[in-house]
Amino acid sequence: MVGGAGTGDRQLLIPRRSRWWRRMPCFTEGAALIPTLLVSWSSAAFIISYVIAVLSGHVGPLFPYISDTGAKPPESGIFGFMINVSAFLGAATMYTRYLIVKQQNEITHFISPCFNLLALCVGVVGCIGMGIVASFQELAVPAVHDGGALVAFICGALYIVLQTFISYKSQPQWSTPCMCHTRLFFSVMTTVAVIPMITCASLISITKIDWNPGEKDYVFHFVSAICEWTVAFGFVFFFLTFIRDFKGVTLRISIEVHERF
Repeated sequence: MVGGAGTGDRQLLIPRRSRWWRRMPCFTEGAALIPTLLVSWSSAAFIISYVIAVLSGHVGPLFPYISDTGAKPPESGIFGFMINVSAFLGAATMYTRYLIVKQQNEITHFISPCFNLLALCVGVVGCIGMGIVASFQELAVPAVHDGGALVAFICGALYIVLQTFISYKSQPQWSTPCMCHTRLFFSVMTTVAVIPMITCASLISITKIDWNPGEKDYVFHFVSAICEWTVAFGFVFFFLTFIRDFKGVTLRISIEVHERF
């Protein structure tokens, strides 16, 4: 207790506490929650569908295709819903990244605005491909499903390559060499894995989800499936690197209401 200045009143000294949002984890600072949700939700989508499909006996535990883990109920409903949400979160992350680069580029011009827009368009097309994969199941409409997967993987790989190039161009002010090299590693790994994934998948002559060693085309399936999982988690880890960039960003929604006469 201390006396008030000139009044004799007494006041309690209450220790000043830091605001609760300043103690929040780094992955919730600023706009970092967007890529955090994308990474965690997408990982959960792959893992949950895989676990249910294996426990239900619909696929073998040794590297099934990701789509195979969502081909039959009940996992098909979970897979479709979660992948559609992942596609939306992916588009939101890409658009936010586009806005961040746009603002940075206005301060220190390091890349053509058209290049930034191109990266966004490629990424959004990849997200549309994800939506097609989720909405058209492999066993029901295989041609549409495979087409969507092809678009998603190719555009996704191209998107992270373009973002890696942007990262290198934006250093040293907006990116660190370590971050650039990390993104380069994941983009190269993903791009290299896409090639045998597509090549081996095109050599498979039958459509099935439950494979056994020794069957015809099993080797092609096995190699392609390993590459598919590599590509999928290559995307996941690449978007994980966006969290640092998104921490210092605040998103605001502006609404104007015009009076009707």
